[in-house]
Amino acid sequence: MASSERVREKLLLGASDANIDFNDLRRLLIALGFTERIKGSHHIFAAPFVEEIINIQPKGNKAKSYQVKQVRNIILKY
Repeated sequence: MASSERVREKLLLGASDANIDFNDLRRLLIALGFTERIKGSHHIFAAPFVEEIINIQPKGNKAKSYQVKQVRNIILKY
């Protein structure tokens, strides 16, 4: 288990999108103020300060790399 700050740094570097742990990404989004709801394997995150919603799914115990990129773009945008 990594700290939210360490996961955030790893995410923003963008060098290892396929190697981000799914639960670490979930904890980071929650720490950033997003609320989570779960529908099947879809974890849907929303925040009042963000127009988009974030939908992530696990691929084994890792997050899908294209979804990690989407999260990075939203963090950088807001």
